[in-house]
Amino acid sequence: MRDTLHLAVALDGLGWHPAAWRLSRAPATAPWSPRWWATLVGEAERAALDLVTLEDSLDLQSTRLDGPDGRIDQVRGRLDALLVAARIAPLTRHIGLVPTTSVTHTEPFHVSTAVATLDHVSGGRAGWRPRVSARRTEARHVGRRDIPPLDPARLDDPATLRLVGDLFAEAAEAVQVVRRLWDSWEDDAEIRDVETGRFVDRDKLHYVDFTGRWFSVKGPSIVPRPPQGQPVVAALAHSSVPYAFAAGHADVVFVTPTDAGHAAAIVTEVRAAEATVGRTDPPLRVLADLVVLLDGTSGAARDRRARLDALAGAEFVSDAAVFAGAPDELADLLAEWHEAGVDGFRLRPAVLPDDLTAITRALVPALRERGLFRAGYPGGTLRDLLGLPRPANRYAAVTA
Repeated sequence: MRDTLHLAVALDGLGWHPAAWRLSRAPATAPWSPRWWATLVGEAERAALDLVTLEDSLDLQSTRLDGPDGRIDQVRGRLDALLVAARIAPLTRHIGLVPTTSVTHTEPFHVSTAVATLDHVSGGRAGWRPRVSARRTEARHVGRRDIPPLDPARLDDPATLRLVGDLFAEAAEAVQVVRRLWDSWEDDAEIRDVETGRFVDRDKLHYVDFTGRWFSVKGPSIVPRPPQGQPVVAALAHSSVPYAFAAGHADVVFVTPTDAGHAAAIVTEVRAAEATVGRTDPPLRVLADLVVLLDGTSGAARDRRARLDALAGAEFVSDAAVFAGAPDELADLLAEWHEAGVDGFRLRPAVLPDDLTAITRALVPALRERGLFRAGYPGGTLRDLLGLPRPANRYAAVTA
């Protein structure tokens, strides 16, 4: 048996199924209330989950690959993930908070200060999921570049592949800038000596002097170094290009296997990507994504999935596998995939709060009975929870 697994939940609106709002016990207005997010994250924290992720995008949700679909029967619109995380942080004590932001259309200086602030506000529990924005609709909201429309039938077209490669290269640059800015203040840069009148040691603030293909940033940051030194960076990856991005720039990677054999193959590919990029940081924590519909019996879960699909007008498919069954069955599946090599799971509740409470109140106890999940929080930061050391400051090391 491998070590106990890491467990996260991905929160989005009223759930990951497009018809979730039709069956949810919560009112359709709930996702626009801060109390809703506090309730969900509080539920996850009571079960001692490692972290929650908060979805975000620069365009409205759509069933199309790019552009609005004109539908009025599905939830559209979100609150800003970083602001939601900042609102939740003072209401929680242990759970990691990982908002999503676009790195294609957001300046890394702004992201660095926002996530560093979240780490200070939360006492060292911040993470960040940089997201590549490949859709023309997102680009048109910002107006600084034009991205060609994505054709679902031609995703392997050389021009599309070049675009995706460039977007991930740009994302890599953005993460480099953000990480350098987090290090631009040494840990003891703030003196705060009232008698001498010295608040800061200017020699311990550093210019990052980054110049790349997409960004030129002087630094230093305006926010002191985060409590974790480097907040946890997470990436969602489905193929070789994002695997390489995660291997070079992230701490956690969310992957989307279809079964235990596929999970083992993905872990092998991720480890190969780490070797290719010459990773020197601790190995990526590999968490497998699953959309989950849980009920007392597998039959009841399948019936609920069928009802949701009927309300949506089509069978729900996702980039991640969809599981509909009983908590004990899901616990067995997670154990099998964990044995195949994944370090843990990011579960996407199909309907909120229903499937979240099934995770926290039925699945988690089943995992604990199998010795697969801890009974509580050991204390410390999100990095501590994930078994990641606090990194040394790159500029302090150079100075020394």
